[in-house]
Amino acid sequence: KVLGQVMMLKDANSKKVIDAVKIRVAEISKSLPEGVYINAFLERSELIAKTTFTVSENLILGCLIVIFVVVLLLGNLRSGLVVASVIPLCLLFALSLMYIFGVDANLMSLGAIDFGIIIDGAVIIVEFIAFKITQQKEEMANLNTTNRQQLQDTIVLSGASKMMNSAIFGQLIILIVFIPILSLTGVEGKMFKPMALTFSFALIGAMLFCFTYVPVVASLFLRPSKTTDKNIAVRLMKWIQKGYEPVIDFALESKKLVLAIAIALLSLSIYVYSTMGAEFVPTLDEGDFVIQPVLKTGTSLTNTVEITTKIEQILLQEFPEVKQVVTRIGAAEVPTDPMSMEESDVIIILNPKSEWTSASSKDELADKFKEALAIIPGMEVEFTQPIEMRFNELITGVRADIAIKVFGEDLDILAKKGNEIGALIADVDGAADISVEKVDGLPEMNVRYDRAKIARYGLSIQELNDMVSMGFAGKKAGSVFEGEKRFDLVVRLDKEKRKDIDNLKNLFVDLPMGGKVPLSELATIGYQTGAAKISRDDTKRRIVVGINVRNRDLQSVVDDVKTLIDENIKLPVGYTITYGGQLENLQSAKSRLLVAVPIALILIFILLYFAFSSVKEALMIYSAIPLAAVGGVFLLWFRDLPFSISAGVGFIALFGIAVLNGIVLIEHFKELKKESFDSIEALVKQGTLDRLRAVLLTASAAALGFLPMAISTNAGAEVQRPLATVVIGGLITATILTLVVLPVLYAYVNSNYLK
Repeated sequence: KVLGQVMMLKDANSKKVIDAVKIRVAEISKSLPEGVYINAFLERSELIAKTTFTVSENLILGCLIVIFVVVLLLGNLRSGLVVASVIPLCLLFALSLMYIFGVDANLMSLGAIDFGIIIDGAVIIVEFIAFKITQQKEEMANLNTTNRQQLQDTIVLSGASKMMNSAIFGQLIILIVFIPILSLTGVEGKMFKPMALTFSFALIGAMLFCFTYVPVVASLFLRPSKTTDKNIAVRLMKWIQKGYEPVIDFALESKKLVLAIAIALLSLSIYVYSTMGAEFVPTLDEGDFVIQPVLKTGTSLTNTVEITTKIEQILLQEFPEVKQVVTRIGAAEVPTDPMSMEESDVIIILNPKSEWTSASSKDELADKFKEALAIIPGMEVEFTQPIEMRFNELITGVRADIAIKVFGEDLDILAKKGNEIGALIADVDGAADISVEKVDGLPEMNVRYDRAKIARYGLSIQELNDMVSMGFAGKKAGSVFEGEKRFDLVVRLDKEKRKDIDNLKNLFVDLPMGGKVPLSELATIGYQTGAAKISRDDTKRRIVVGINVRNRDLQSVVDDVKTLIDENIKLPVGYTITYGGQLENLQSAKSRLLVAVPIALILIFILLYFAFSSVKEALMIYSAIPLAAVGGVFLLWFRDLPFSISAGVGFIALFGIAVLNGIVLIEHFKELKKESFDSIEALVKQGTLDRLRAVLLTASAAALGFLPMAISTNAGAEVQRPLATVVIGGLITATILTLVVLPVLYAYVNSNYLK
């Protein structure tokens, strides 16, 4: 077999490249001799197709759910369809800008679009216009067509103008919230910037349509609705109001208790968050495996081939899940992978998950593989995935998820400390496939020349070196032509004469004066062990202990490993330990978000202050942010998901959405102040009941728009799952806050309303 690989140029379109390669391979295949064929065993197009399907499915289902929720709660098919018509327009607008700015459509860019958030502004405007048109139903019924349309235009204009502030402001805040994501750099920037840009494009589109398209369509298509008790929306809202009234009454009577419960929940969520694990990004299931057998240093090519063939046979015979196994040993002529003869990649192509019988998950299958391969002596195995392996290697030069690097001068000390660490962390929960980099122990035949004897025989060291090199490695003696092809003619000793150290000792050397002498007469020849390889980072020698994480989160494993190493490993002076791999990405993204998120939060506050010209009211709405985070943290904990940068991005998006409903309520409370009420409690109760539908609509549309993403199990869904989980959980608590805690806060702050 001959293995070839196609390297894609930087910034090229992977799908186009793969398609072009397939066409060229089909052309070449026609001209191959009989019995020779090209077998493409690993390519990205399958994974691209799977993730594209996941994105399409999530978008379509999310869109349908949002339309259903909007129609259901508005109780009016026309209103629902007016709002729903904004969705394809926003998507088209976003796709057009993506094309202009060169943002690819992929799992990250399109995967996080939530139509529920995008149509929030349109929902607020249409819901209010429909409410006003229905209020003036009788007046409109007595007018002719022209006058009725004029009155409808007037209602739409005043209604849209009145709600525009809330709608556009909320969306502006969500836009501002995405600024920190645009500040991410490195790997996390590459992953999440497209998402932030696409979402921002869709939101800008939604804002433009709220100014122009929505009022026009509302004026043309909305009609006064006949609200009968048989209408599902009316019955649903009555049922919700019936349950909500006693809650708001109790809350307004027991203000201190409600605020105390809110603070207690916030404190509990901070504690839960502090105990949660963390990882950089959930691992994308590529659907295939790469096994890296760790063999003894200096294992010959023959031995390596034998062992890897045995691995292939075991996997193909014992596991129906395995479709194909291909092994790559050592480095190619173009050394894209500098690997020695004992290093190999066993690439395993798996059948679809629906056909699996031995295991239900990939981690379980990896453990079963490991058990089956345990019969091969003197071999450890590391499991990873083809793209993940490359990804990890590009980040830190190490293929494992966590890289413990020990820096120092002496290779023997480095090897000793590396092995100590490897043995020490073997029992850490979640630490699988622990491998210590082989830096020493390479068996060598050492030839130490006796210069005095060489001089006595009239020989030079250069001549002897050339002879040894030619005998064992071979030397070019000319060229052989076969048609247009040219091959080097290489001379070396026969296979039987270059097997072991005796062949080297008995190698005869021609003397200038005539006669021959064995090489052992001119040099001391013996076995010794030397350095297998010398790796450096920042010009310093280092050894790596690699750990792959399975069935646990990255941060927890690193914390346990750090504790063990700090307590048990004593390093000589000048030797240091650092932790790399995916952890480096997690730390750099976290440190950037720690700066960027507070800036976004300050910007939100400034915007709120400009909207209300009151620090008091801005702070009240701002209270939605910590209480939205409560739900996000609890739902992550409940679903047993660790904190990741994906979840962090979810929190950022959530903060913007959480503020939206608070704006709608406080705006309405301010208007009601112009009317007369017996008490601030009565005003607050009336205000919340008036805006109950709008609040529930925006929150449920945004939360349910992310539902397909949160529960999807298709390829690629694991990356977006934490993000969707955070937004859904956060919106549940944010809505409760907006409808219970915010009215209490408002009543508390405005207790001198009648004075």
